[in-house]
Amino acid sequence: MNRSRIFGKIFTFVENVPSVEEKESFILCHDESGNKFVCRPEQWETGAIQESLPNGFLPTVTGSSTTQKKIDLFLSLFHGREDVCAKGYSRKDGCVGYTPFCENEWRPGICHNPKIKCAECANRRFIPLSANLVRDHLLGKRLFGSYPMQPDDTTWFLALDFDEEDWQQNVSAFRETCKQYNIIPAVERSRSGNGAHIWFFFEQPVPAKEARRFGSGLLTKTMSSRHELDFSSYDRMFPSQDTIPKGGFGNLIALPFQGNAQKKEILCLLMRTLSHMQINGLFFPDCRGSLKAN
Repeated sequence: MNRSRIFGKIFTFVENVPSVEEKESFILCHDESGNKFVCRPEQWETGAIQESLPNGFLPTVTGSSTTQKKIDLFLSLFHGREDVCAKGYSRKDGCVGYTPFCENEWRPGICHNPKIKCAECANRRFIPLSANLVRDHLLGKRLFGSYPMQPDDTTWFLALDFDEEDWQQNVSAFRETCKQYNIIPAVERSRSGNGAHIWFFFEQPVPAKEARRFGSGLLTKTMSSRHELDFSSYDRMFPSQDTIPKGGFGNLIALPFQGNAQKKEILCLLMRTLSHMQINGLFFPDCRGSLKAN
């Protein structure tokens, strides 16, 4: 964002300034009288002012839209494999694990997991993501993930994962690079609260190889222009492969807006500061883009 409200005053962005050690950066800005001010990126983002939407980005779902329309939009944006989704569960160590959602899971005499992998099981009856499952996910009753890779090695979306230290600075720098190319990503804070996913949605399925090349190009551009940041927080992309493994589904990614995480105010789309999608479903502009055009 070009403007931010800090200590009750409106400041305009000037530039990112690296520290002497070049281990972090600061925001140089000025108030309406031209007085210079320096602040940390997180302070700037907290007070960032939502600008008007770019031409062509019109609200498609508003706060007054029906629940079904919001669920339909969710399904259209986070469009993974149509024959199976991933079901989340609590592991013994307290972490969250995922497994292909199967109607026959643990049924005596039918399910032979873990001796036989789900992808190789003749008795598998996978359950795809549906409107009812999305509703349970949003309400916090269940937890689901999506397999981005389609059987023909294409994908409807790309997500970059940033975790741990300095993720906020890295994500902000990456978003600035996207803005240079008139690209507007969606940024989701992770369930842990200590990281984020950057989402790109495509108008049509594109080869995963090209989608990953697109993400790598933006990341390389960001790293070359921000030498003071080491980008150690960058973890990986989803899809994580160019082609789907034989008999497998590829890596999964947890779906956003899970109800329990929202109640804890951990998971949200940081649209006010990092893109043009608004928090809490106030609106979702049609942010799909053409990979070829970008």
